[in-house]
Amino acid sequence: MNPEEIASNMNGVLQSASAGRDEALLPSPMIQNHAAFLHLLEDGALVCAWFGGTLEGKSDISIFASVLAKGAAGWGPPQRLSVDPAHSEQNPVLFKAPDGRLWLFHTSQPSGNQDECRIRVAELRRDTADPLTVTAAEGRYLDLPRGCFVRAPLVVRDDGAWLLPIFRCVQRPGQKWNGSHDTAAVGISLDQGVAWQLEDLCQSIGCVHMSPVSVDEGRLAAFFRRRQADWVYRTQSVDGGRSWSVPHATDVPNNNSSIAAVRLADGRIAMICNPVNAAKSADRRASLYDELGEDDGRPDADPTGGSAPIWGVPRAPVALCLSDDGGKTFPVRLLIEDGPGTCLSNDSTDGRNKEMSYPWLLEGPDGTMHLAYTYHRRAIKYVRLAPGWDSAGIRSVS
Repeated sequence: MNPEEIASNMNGVLQSASAGRDEALLPSPMIQNHAAFLHLLEDGALVCAWFGGTLEGKSDISIFASVLAKGAAGWGPPQRLSVDPAHSEQNPVLFKAPDGRLWLFHTSQPSGNQDECRIRVAELRRDTADPLTVTAAEGRYLDLPRGCFVRAPLVVRDDGAWLLPIFRCVQRPGQKWNGSHDTAAVGISLDQGVAWQLEDLCQSIGCVHMSPVSVDEGRLAAFFRRRQADWVYRTQSVDGGRSWSVPHATDVPNNNSSIAAVRLADGRIAMICNPVNAAKSADRRASLYDELGEDDGRPDADPTGGSAPIWGVPRAPVALCLSDDGGKTFPVRLLIEDGPGTCLSNDSTDGRNKEMSYPWLLEGPDGTMHLAYTYHRRAIKYVRLAPGWDSAGIRSVS
């Protein structure tokens, strides 16, 4: 579809794409929509949050959300959850705390300077009179260093501590951030999100978008996007998230784009991603924000001591990868959608961008698989797979 066709179908109405598969393009008033996150509410309704505006990094980028009521034929209207005319607000994460309250975490950065980003948190409330409406309180910034970014959900440790997966966008003195020295970290709160401390993961340069998953009692695994566009990396914790091993490569390629992982009810790990890397494509672009048209005179960061980030590797296909060994290997890779995945431009209006990226996944109590991902930077696409999806004849990724 071209951008106009995509826009005309952004009505949230569920359509049957094939047996056991329903799809919808979520409604949004913005021309760019990216970074979906799914959360299941107690009554079976599904919330999808994302960011939208004109161009990633612009100050008109805000957090939006829509609700799919249980049994409904379509998604409800989009609602803007954040407004800050001085910052680009990105990467929403929804978290239900042990006390039942629902929180929205998201990033807030000036322009394309991710090294100046701060994390905001606000309580998310659902209108009892209109269950399709959610609103966010005013919120506040976390007491964490600038340059902290989020993408994956929190984990509650066995002692009640909140663990917030973080990647740190590290600035080099006098140089402009480009991802060369980004590392992984965990934000830890011992008082239900009031105060935070930061613990870095050793030897994690290039590992971002940490996505933790419970493997079994007391043992966690976490998976990373890689700035080097080589492989998905994995770390593990054998003490409930108090310490983490040095990250190592898995067998799943990564294109320096987002991944997400969950533990299924049957114990397998499911990861959704674009299983392609820089070795499989010559496509390159200068940086993530090379279209903002802003030049503050600083040179790009020197990769010495870090990594040379690779941008522009195609963001397709979308695949659901399955592991039965705790995420060490993913031999089963099911194709959700294919396409050129071209991402040499972030523009959402001229048709050059054809990425299907930043996917999210969630397994419902009945085994239904809920998926969401960016569609050509123009829309958020939702896909629902009926129970038994893993044996329904979905084509494998070649």
